[in-house]
Amino acid sequence: MSNESAGLCTANTVAAERHSSEVGHSRRRVGVVLTRTARQARARSNRVLVTGGAGFIGSHFVRQLLAADDSEVTVLDAFTYAGHRENLGDLLSCPRLRLVEGNILDGPLVERLVATHTAVVHLAAESHVDRSFFEAGNFVTTNVLGTQILLDAAMRCGIGKFVHVSTDEVYGPLLSGAATEEYPLRPTVPYAASKAASDLIAMSYFHTYEVPVCITRSSNNFGPRQHPEKIIPLFVTRLLKDEPIALHGDGGHVRNWLHVQDNCAGLELVLRRGEPGQIYNIGGGTDLTNKELTGRILAELETGWDRVRFAQDRRSNDRRYAMDWSKIADLGYWPRRSLDDALAETIDWYRDNPDRWAPEQRNPAAPIAAVNLETQAGE
Repeated sequence: MSNESAGLCTANTVAAERHSSEVGHSRRRVGVVLTRTARQARARSNRVLVTGGAGFIGSHFVRQLLAADDSEVTVLDAFTYAGHRENLGDLLSCPRLRLVEGNILDGPLVERLVATHTAVVHLAAESHVDRSFFEAGNFVTTNVLGTQILLDAAMRCGIGKFVHVSTDEVYGPLLSGAATEEYPLRPTVPYAASKAASDLIAMSYFHTYEVPVCITRSSNNFGPRQHPEKIIPLFVTRLLKDEPIALHGDGGHVRNWLHVQDNCAGLELVLRRGEPGQIYNIGGGTDLTNKELTGRILAELETGWDRVRFAQDRRSNDRRYAMDWSKIADLGYWPRRSLDDALAETIDWYRDNPDRWAPEQRNPAAPIAAVNLETQAGE
């Protein structure tokens, strides 16, 4: 670590001390002395680093965070195919938002950024299941190693809160019942396995180094600005172009559909009230089979089942996901968006913004650019 980074990190260790008073338990860091600069840092307004903040969920979360209070937000995004400046829109003119183009695998850049923030909300990830079948290594690199690099910086810089955003897919399929946060991790696909591994790494930094980590696991999100590789925008955009859609298997796979704004409300609650070392399921949306979801989309677009063809089921297509979200309800969480109204609003957005579909689809077999772990991307 450079002398500059070391100085910044020492100055920022006050975040750990402040966190101790908030959650009511002591944290002892061996060999760290709080300087006068560190004590003065208490007067700073909250500064939140959001990784993946130009993506679908990330951009919605940044919007909510800036509207909630006077927090300063820095977005760190690599602007891969799923991240776009347009997702942030009018927020780009907000003086409390800073946008940094860079990769979470760039250790020096990550450390410089973490050192000047009081909290990290980590959303940057490879997230499309189908692509993980072809590029599992890229998922492991980004989701596991990238998370570890962020956690290392959080440990050295004494971050006040680290919210690691995960998925219900780490629990694997449940034919009945609902997974609590203590349920075993049983991922069945490379994407989910990489997220489960990152969850375990994150929690290990809490137990070993006392990094104040919280983990959230949400169900399937939907809403405006989602990349059209995911089922709702994929089906909507294809139908709007008068193209057929393919339903895997018998269409009986069950998913819980949660509007992105409800997920972001849960993320904000965990950021502000979540207890370090705890995991919070964020659910409460509407359970639908894929066939039922398809029917709703067809009805909204006033078209028929003749546009649908049934295709061979996807490999390792988990039959059902389900979570118990009573734990986060104790923090005051409750989903507010109904599926019918929110789905209609989402479809309207894709109808009104055809220029935002590009790239319309990405070939999952196409090569992904190699990651340079020694990149020195500037701020």
